[in-house]
Order: sequence, then structure tokens, then C-alpha cells
Amino acid sequence: MKKVIIMMAMSVLGFTAQAQKATNKNAKTIVLVHGAWSDASSWDAVTPLLKAQGEEVINVNLAGHGKDSTSFANISLKGYVDQVKAAIGTRTNVVLVGHSFAGMVISQVAEEIPGQIKELIFLAAALPHNVDSLLSLAKQDPASHIGKSLSINKEHGAAIIAKDAVADIFAADAPVQIQQYLAANIKAEPLAPLATPVQLTDKNFGSVKKVYIHTVNDNAISYPAQQYMVKMGKVAKVYTLQSSHTPFISMPDKLAAILIGESK
Repeated sequence: MKKVIIMMAMSVLGFTAQAQKATNKNAKTIVLVHGAWSDASSWDAVTPLLKAQGEEVINVNLAGHGKDSTSFANISLKGYVDQVKAAIGTRTNVVLVGHSFAGMVISQVAEEIPGQIKELIFLAAALPHNVDSLLSLAKQDPASHIGKSLSINKEHGAAIIAKDAVADIFAADAPVQIQQYLAANIKAEPLAPLATPVQLTDKNFGSVKKVYIHTVNDNAISYPAQQYMVKMGKVAKVYTLQSSHTPFISMPDKLAAILIGESK
């Protein structure tokens, strides 16, 4: 989802970046973590809006995604968690945002460095309990469209989405040109992290504030599944977007406004 998405999304939405950079001394660091079958460029239309308001933004590209060529055999959930922790470094008051599968990643990060995390924001994301994996949560979401278009290559440890299903699953509300771009560029997803359970405790993960952003017209993680996870997950605050699974494409301005508000 490179510059073509930024340009096309902004063109479609008629967006013009005119915000002046704020000088809010209390601005927190926002760390963005993309989901499965995606990469860091997912946030390309959102990041400038956050930075225009004076936010420090760190966009993590997980191993094996985008242009990263790490072998799937060397990719693990622990590796993802370590990547995010390294990106955070010694920062505190971090607003840690995870989209989709990255809900698993940010939850484990919060378990390991709870004192550095101001809050977790789950964007259409998996919100796990102890020993949940993404695959175990997916089994509880019969309304998701992923299952019927998913194939597993065990030899290469890869999870593959059929190209003709990409638009419906991930970006049903995006312009046709963007849907076509996504379908043409989707890559296989490392399987091991999807099957790995998180290890969470009430003392650490349970102590961190949690915010959830619902995506009502979501065919990847269905709205009923999102609602159930929120009900069971001790979430402090909920927002709702009338979007598909990828509001950073269809409504980056509305998503950015939520993230900016939560960072204050």
C-alpha cells in the first residue's frame, strides 16, 4: 500500500493536509503496528495527519512483510514482540496501536513492558485472553469471510488469501483502484505467529488501559466478534467507525482524529 494509496485515498476523500504542527508538550508517542497480509505502508495516509498535530509516530514493519525478506522459518510471534519493544526503546507514555492480528502483538508487548505503555488501542483487532492465539480466536468468528478464502501451505509455513477475495475481506469500502492494487500486491502471511498463543497476566497486561475501535462493516474480524471480545476484555473506551477492515484507507481523517484524541 505505497504512495498510490495515499494519493488515491486523499483524492477520493478530497482531503487536503492543512493542519499546523502543534506544540503540545504533553503529546505522547504513538506506535503503529500493522496486521496480517499487510505492512507498515498501511498507515501512510494516517501518519502525516498525526505528525501534523505534533505527535511522535513510530511505524513498525513486522518481519516478513512489505519489502522485508526474512525467511518465514525465522519468523515468530516473539520476534514481532521484540521488534515492537525495540522500536519503543526507553520511551514511556506510549500509545500502542494494533490493527487486526497486531492486537496479539501489542497485548504481549504490554505484558512484557506494562510500565511503558499509556494505553493499548485495538483497531478492528484481536483482543486476546491468556493462551489465546489468533487462530483460536478466528474459530469463534463464523461471520468472518477469511476462512472460505484461506489456504495453508504447511511446507513453507504460509497462510494465503485468494486474490479474488481480498477486496471483500479487507477493503469493501475502498475505491476500485485501491481494491485492485491490494489484490495484486497481497503476499502470503507467516503462519507460525498466527498459531502462537499469547502469555498474559492480570498483573501486567490486565493493568494497561485498553481502547477498542470497532469497524462495523468488517468482513475480516466481524463486528459481532469485535463486540464479544470487547465485552469480555475489560475495555475502558470504545469508538465505532462505519468502515470495512481498513479505515486507514477509507477514512484516515476520522481514524487519525481518534488516535490524536487518545494521545492527549
